Amino acid sequence: MASSPAVVNFRILDKDYRVSCAPDEESELLKTARYLDERMREIRDTGKIVGMDRIAVMAALNISHEFLHQHEQLDEQANVSERIRALQNKIDLALNGGRQLEL
Repeated sequence: MASSPAVVNFRILDKDYRVSCAPDEESELLKTARYLDERMREIRDTGKIVGMDRIAVMAALNISHEFLHQHEQLDEQANVSERIRALQNKIDLALNGGRQLEL
């Protein structure tokens, strides 16, 4: 039997929100809401952007940019790891081939 969803209350820029989620996701949702609130407050406190919707869009753009940048870095690391594995395989083949010639 599936457990019933948890209702989570949080505040973002002094506005209350209620969201339901799986009970095991509640702490992650709260952590995410706190992060979003912090980012939106940073943007609001610069005084350059006015209005909740504009602040939310700027926060979403900034967070999306960070996410995509990290994703690209992970892809680059995966490519480097794959190239290292390929080089290790070539070295192993070359060393094994050399050993076979010695026999």
